[in-house]
Amino acid sequence: MMKQKQLNLFDFDDYQSIFALIENEFLPQEYFEIEYKSAQGGFPKEFWKTYSAFANTNTGFIILGIAERKNEFVIEGLDEETINKYKKQFWDDCNNPNTVSINLLENSDIRTLEILDKKVLVFRIPFAKRTERPVHLNRNPFGNTYKRNHEGDYRCSDDEVKRMIADSSGELKRDSIILENFSVDDFDPVSVRQYRQLFTSTNSAHPWNALEDHEFFKRIGAFRKERRSGKEGVTIAGLMMFGKGESIAEQDVVPNFFPDFRENLSADENIRWTDRIYPDGTWENNLLQFYLKVWPKLSSTLPRPFQLKNDERIDDTPTHIALREAFVNALVHTDYSLSGNIIVQLDTERFVFSNPGTLLVSIAQYYEGGISECRNPALQKMFMMIGRAEKAGSGVDKIMSGWNFAHWRRPFLELENQPDRVKLTLPMFRVLPDKVLNELAEKFDDLQDLSPDELTILAFCEIEGTISNNRLQYVLNQHRADITALLKGLVAKDYLETDNKGRWTMYRLKGLKVATSDGKDATSNRKVATSDGKDATSETKDATSNEKDATIIKPKARFTRTELEAEILSYCRDYYRTKEELATYLNLSESYLRNKILPVMEKNGMIKKKFPFTQNHPEQAYKTTEKYAAKL
Repeated sequence: MMKQKQLNLFDFDDYQSIFALIENEFLPQEYFEIEYKSAQGGFPKEFWKTYSAFANTNTGFIILGIAERKNEFVIEGLDEETINKYKKQFWDDCNNPNTVSINLLENSDIRTLEILDKKVLVFRIPFAKRTERPVHLNRNPFGNTYKRNHEGDYRCSDDEVKRMIADSSGELKRDSIILENFSVDDFDPVSVRQYRQLFTSTNSAHPWNALEDHEFFKRIGAFRKERRSGKEGVTIAGLMMFGKGESIAEQDVVPNFFPDFRENLSADENIRWTDRIYPDGTWENNLLQFYLKVWPKLSSTLPRPFQLKNDERIDDTPTHIALREAFVNALVHTDYSLSGNIIVQLDTERFVFSNPGTLLVSIAQYYEGGISECRNPALQKMFMMIGRAEKAGSGVDKIMSGWNFAHWRRPFLELENQPDRVKLTLPMFRVLPDKVLNELAEKFDDLQDLSPDELTILAFCEIEGTISNNRLQYVLNQHRADITALLKGLVAKDYLETDNKGRWTMYRLKGLKVATSDGKDATSNRKVATSDGKDATSETKDATSNEKDATIIKPKARFTRTELEAEILSYCRDYYRTKEELATYLNLSESYLRNKILPVMEKNGMIKKKFPFTQNHPEQAYKTTEKYAAKL
């Protein structure tokens, strides 16, 4: 399996590749894991909020000596005396529990680097281990814990902090909690019988096959007795796996249990679902029944080429194994104490598995696999005992290799917050389909001069309309800085054009026109739209006219109101886009779009909702109406 390379700024080669871009007057603005702080008036007070946010979310870098003012990056630099002073202050504060809860850094995590003859101080903040989180300021985690999203650092709610504290316990056994006032009579007999049949077929010679049900439940973790107190009863895992629907609904430990399968294989967008499976009272809505109902529908979508092994037909291809692993992963890694529900989606182009909760490991560790951190180990054991789950790590090895077997685009993981969700998408089309290559060949006559990675980037732009550095990390086995170099090269060769939207820069094929709401073409030279909707020119004043020896990096591009609407119409022309996707694409806040832009466009008939009759649907998205799409 190809492992995704981690961003390690202090690896020599990586350091050279990243800061070579800076030395060439190009700041790696796509890296949302990098935070720039001025530090001209002393060690930044906001440093520790960002420290906490990076440690609780993912690895990040804080660079002192670069300021971001009026949409411009100003490389101010620090002198040697200030650098030494800040290093000492950092170590003093980092080891003081009145400042921050834990010191995560080593000496090698702090470096002094030169950018355009100016020195800056760089701190690498690692992602904290599960047992170290929450990383918080002062001695009280409540009100002093931060996480990271596309808009920067945000203060965690008390509920988020409580979940991190619960996850940090030495050994996760939440689903092994004994439920009071419940018994094996709350188990569905049909589910128990089906599970035992699956267990026997998977383990035909296993001694547990001879056990009575009650003893069998103890062995698999569905029933437990505490040796010290003598308390015994069915576990949360047992009830969720085998329970009667009415019994699951009665308990208050997992009050939001609602597994949901949504299928839409119709080209008619007026058809919401071609099939849906959810707790509607027609079946015992436990996890086993959900798995047994949904898995045949998922697996039947995949081709089953004729294969023989020892003269017996094999129905499970590596792709089937990968899909099953992704499905079961969503079931056993869900945080069932959260609101929201497990959502399994199937359409003509992808499978999507979305579940409440956070990753217990870093994204890099997830892709590498081999680390077993499961929120519901009893459930994991139950699926493992019938051959449906992996014990070692996340099973991502099987997921990636199985999708590679089908020559489909690489699966990618997305983390959402407020509320916390983990979403795994498994695309069902090839990286370089012949149709896409033919369409590219019609636009460009010298594709033979491109490398495979460059051709892949163009293909993704053709398929998705736009592409970002962050998105390409799920596709190419390349370092982020190398991807930036590839993108810049394609821009220089006139294959791509960029909107230069700071850290979330997007790229599209060169010459792709964007139609405004009045039907006219908009050029790539845009004006700035402020949050109050007024126009401002993209020609910003020199932010350092009164600052000595400051180096200016070009400003981010923005839009007028008309151009902003045109961008949204173009981006939402072929697909429903969530407000989160729009915010990232446009480099604007979700609240601004939600309150100022999207309602007006919907009222004017320019866009439509995916779920028009639901005010706060968690999967709400927007698409250009047919009337306006015809103008594009």
